[in-house]
Amino acid sequence: MKNIFNPFYTTKDAGTGLGLAITHKVITEHGGHVEVSSHPGAGTCFSVCLPCSEEVLLPPSGDHGSM
Repeated sequence: MKNIFNPFYTTKDAGTGLGLAITHKVITEHGGHVEVSSHPGAGTCFSVCLPCSEEVLLPPSGDHGSM
């Protein structure tokens, strides 16, 4: 568990070990955090917590959602 967010760390035969490292970096750069709860044989639960924003974000100009 202590290494799961380290780049290139993996317990699998295939894969790069970058998925959780990238995810963790993006979330923390947005002011959030990731909580992990794991129980061997039962599974792992990840919770992502991000701060709320009161700012209203509009789609880029020209993208009005029309079909």
